Order: sequence, then C-alpha cells, then structure tokens
Amino acid sequence: MPDLSAFPITARWPAKYPNRLQLYSLPTPNGVKVSIALEEIGLPYEVHLVDFNKDDQKTAEFLSLNPNGKIPAILDPDGPGGKPLGLFESGAILEYLAEKTGKLLPADAARRYGTIQWVHFQMGGIGPMFGQVGYFHKFAGKEIADKRPLERYVAESRRLLAVMEQHLARRQWFMDDDFTIADISMLGWVRNLIGFYGARELVGFDGFKSVSAWLDRGLARPAVQRGLEIPKRP
Repeated sequence: MPDLSAFPITARWPAKYPNRLQLYSLPTPNGVKVSIALEEIGLPYEVHLVDFNKDDQKTAEFLSLNPNGKIPAILDPDGPGGKPLGLFESGAILEYLAEKTGKLLPADAARRYGTIQWVHFQMGGIGPMFGQVGYFHKFAGKEIADKRPLERYVAESRRLLAVMEQHLARRQWFMDDDFTIADISMLGWVRNLIGFYGARELVGFDGFKSVSAWLDRGLARPAVQRGLEIPKRP
C-alpha cells in the first residue's frame, strides 16, 4: 500500500484508496480536462472536491501540492520509478496521463508534437481569452463603463474560433480521426463560452459550423459526459 503521508494535502483530503491516483479538482473548464481524460483512459482514481466557496485552494495543504493555488492537481502514488508524484497545471497533467498510459496521444513523434502544440494553443489562447470574455460579459466586468476590454477579448476569441474552424473544416478531431488530449483541453472551454458565460451570440458562434459540430461530437462521448460532472459541485 503506497504511503502518501509525506504529502500534506492528504491530511486535509485523506486518501480512502491510496493506491489510486488522487485528483483534487472542481468542474470548471480547467478542472474537467483531467476528469474527462481519466474517464476516457479508464485509469482508477479518487476525486476530492476543492471548494472555492470555502477557499480550499488557499489552504496550506492545497498550496503544498500546487503553490499557484489553482485546480486541478493530482497525486499519483505510482509515478515515475514507482514513486509518488504530485503535479499541477492541467496541460502538464494531460500530457503526463497520456504518456503514462499510452492513450490520447499518438505514438508517432510528429503527430505527438502536433497534438501537444494544440494543447499549448488552448493553454495560451483559448483559456485566457474565453475566460476574460466570461469575466467582462457575465461577471463583475460587465459593470465597467469602458467596453474596450470586452471588445478586445471578444475579437480575440472570434479570431481563435476562426483558427479552430479552419483546422476542423475537414477533420473530425484536432488530430484527424484520433480523439486526443488536444480535444479534451478545449471542449470544456468552448462549452462554457456559449453556455455558462452566455456569449454564443456575442462571439457569433453559430457561424463556426465546424467548431459547433466538433463540440457536439465531443459532448456526445459518454466519458466526456461523465467527466464534465466530476467532482460534483457542493
């Protein structure tokens, strides 16, 4: 039985199954990347809710695993060399899980890096820009009289959607017929943009037919449907 006692996070979120990968998360666009990947892969894991309403992400125990105070984070009792590994940043976790299991990432080197480039596209563009649209359109930012910030982020989000549209025009997934961590990294963000953020008309989403069809295909996958609800919100 793996000993995870050296990791302070397990004092606040005890591992009922210490031989399983431990996931610390919340069902946000970043959080569901990892739960979807785990559901697609079929790797046994134990999930722990990090409740933002209780500032769980700011506690010393959580910060001991992720000093950046963001979800998701994982603790794998069977890391490299059979030693426990703690890891944060959703993109890094996706790459780690794919390499660990040999799933959701092509074995061919060129296609592997092709997949990773789209994950970085999401991390550097889709996430930050769509998140800013959400802030300025739905949350406190909507009270700001100067609309230039919102206009800037909407324009950039449209540009990013156009990049996706062009790439997906003749493809089922970002890597042709292979559903990969590239798709997983973006599904939750696109879903949130037009759903929770209410920006469908704002960004002209219905004009991006290939992106819309890709989103529908992704959301129809049973593992994606499960992952989007993990962990359950309080």
